[in-house]
Amino acid sequence: MKGIVWFVLTFILQAGVFSGAARAQSASSGNAEPSFDAASREADSVFFRKMADDVLSSAAAYESLRDLCKNVGARLAGSPGMYKAEAWGEKALKAAGADKVWLQECMVPHWERGKAEEAWYTYADEKGKQQKVKLDVLALGNSVGTMAKGITLPAILINDFDELEKRKDEVKGKMVVFNNVFDPKNLAVGQSYGESGSYRRNGPSEAAKYGAAAIMIRSVTASANDNHPHTGTTSYDSAYPKIPAAAVGLKDGDKLIGLLASGKPVSIYYRSDARMLPDTKAHNVIGELTGSVFPEKYITVGGHLDSWDPAEGAHDDGTGCVHSIEVLRALKAMGYKPRHTIRVVLFANEENGLRGGNKYAAEAKAKNEDHVFALESDAGGFTPRSFGFTLDWKRLAAIRQWLPLFVPYGVYEFRNGGGGADIGPLNRSLGTPVAGLSPDGSRYFDLHHARNDVFENVNKRELDLGSLNMALLIYMIDKYGL
Repeated sequence: MKGIVWFVLTFILQAGVFSGAARAQSASSGNAEPSFDAASREADSVFFRKMADDVLSSAAAYESLRDLCKNVGARLAGSPGMYKAEAWGEKALKAAGADKVWLQECMVPHWERGKAEEAWYTYADEKGKQQKVKLDVLALGNSVGTMAKGITLPAILINDFDELEKRKDEVKGKMVVFNNVFDPKNLAVGQSYGESGSYRRNGPSEAAKYGAAAIMIRSVTASANDNHPHTGTTSYDSAYPKIPAAAVGLKDGDKLIGLLASGKPVSIYYRSDARMLPDTKAHNVIGELTGSVFPEKYITVGGHLDSWDPAEGAHDDGTGCVHSIEVLRALKAMGYKPRHTIRVVLFANEENGLRGGNKYAAEAKAKNEDHVFALESDAGGFTPRSFGFTLDWKRLAAIRQWLPLFVPYGVYEFRNGGGGADIGPLNRSLGTPVAGLSPDGSRYFDLHHARNDVFENVNKRELDLGSLNMALLIYMIDKYGL
């Protein structure tokens, strides 16, 4: 609460200074952008309230997400679900009122899990009797499989990469079990995800460097309230052999890790049919509202259409897709005619390749398009808290004068640093300012890349508040520029 009060008082006091700067910038740019002053602040407040009434009363986003999750379901790049999702996206954008909708082709990786994985471990109990304990596991995305009959390997517990380096002579021919704990002390859960997730992304090659035959990791998640394993992409270093890699559910993983930590010899059996097939065609699905003043200047808003295969991809990133579509629907419902062309992009292949985001940026650069801003939602459909921006600090300071308008709707911070994987290429190749919606992330990694990421775990009110705040930010940037 103190933080909210501080932001509100600070930005009200500074509004006069920033609005003067905004007017000066507008006058020098020749774009005839309106200035943000007391009168416009009042008008915008009224517009915000009307848009909130529409979005919070509408069932459009929630029902669209239900349709995506229940009638399309999992939609990993290259799978039949991917093509069903593209058809869903075209239909949804047309229904939302896009002036035009089209598909942008790109080639994507095609990885298949195959049949359900099998895994268990064996050890001798206190009486010397062999015990066999089943493991709930998922192969990591892009992982190679095992031989058809599976592999049985002695297991070795490695707590971190530093320990791997120290014990490198002990791992040859073994199953490395990484004890990559999701650190609960980090206030930002994304920091814990980045730290723990490095073992998912880089663990196989780091272990293979010293002759390991396979790896397993603790699932990259914060909660041990269930045993769902969490998949996610892994990347192989071409300098080392590709070895099978899997994530273990937390309850199973903690038992296994505890046993290994006690010093007992443990063997692990693992079988996976995972395989990589040749690249295949996919598409970004794009819908557009044509600008009335600057039709050749683009504001992009989007999420990624693909998901991992164990579940419905509700929060990752079905919510981001319907957030973005709802921006278009809400602006259209308000009768708002955007000054810039607003594009909603449902990106292909964020999860295991980023081919859609790279293709969108490459084509924009090749066509010399002017992309003035891009916004992404890829952090779940939970209660919105802030927006993170990657742009010049002077411009960030200037737009912070808008913040008091957002506070009643749940967003209390415009922070430095943010964006999204799919719009990152726009920023890197064109210098486009970017931002990302930051909801409350407390529960996100309980569901992320796991079989419980389903429609039933999305709250309508929280989903709608995310859509609303994104629509309000797009409205403000379209009206006042950056």
